[in-house]
Amino acid sequence: MARDISFVFNGNNMTARVEDHWTLLYFIREELGYTGTKEGCGSGECGACTVIVDGAAVNSCIYLAAELDGRSLLTIEGLAAADGSLHPLQKAFVERGGIQCGFCSPGMILSAKALLDENPAASEEDIRAAIAGNLCRCTGYIQIIDSIKSVCGDAPEGPRVVAWRDEES
Repeated sequence: MARDISFVFNGNNMTARVEDHWTLLYFIREELGYTGTKEGCGSGECGACTVIVDGAAVNSCIYLAAELDGRSLLTIEGLAAADGSLHPLQKAFVERGGIQCGFCSPGMILSAKALLDENPAASEEDIRAAIAGNLCRCTGYIQIIDSIKSVCGDAPEGPRVVAWRDEES
């Protein structure tokens, strides 16, 4: 059965018709055409498909698209500013080697963003817990954790993620 849903997509109000059986991952990639969200395992185990719904990191491969009705969705494409400048987390991943092959990066970055939106001064233990559901086969997590720590409130240079773009969503 199909239904109409209304939601905020990367800061923009949107209405769409979805089938009850569609996953959010299918909807994002196949219906909306945004391919930054990756499919890894298809069962919620690897985190490659992580997006943010109403501020929480979710595995879009096991989240039904119909559940998006009335909610706000952020994908990796919505993280950079309209002028193309990277979000501080994206920039840190690039500068500090947190991106290797790049397959896990969108999900990893969005998991980190959800954490830092809730806790800008997250500890390394907090970071490890927040990305525990995201698998990376390239970096061994050292560069990823370093990338995330570099934008935390307790980083030597101070916080670099301070409600960036959040006032738009």
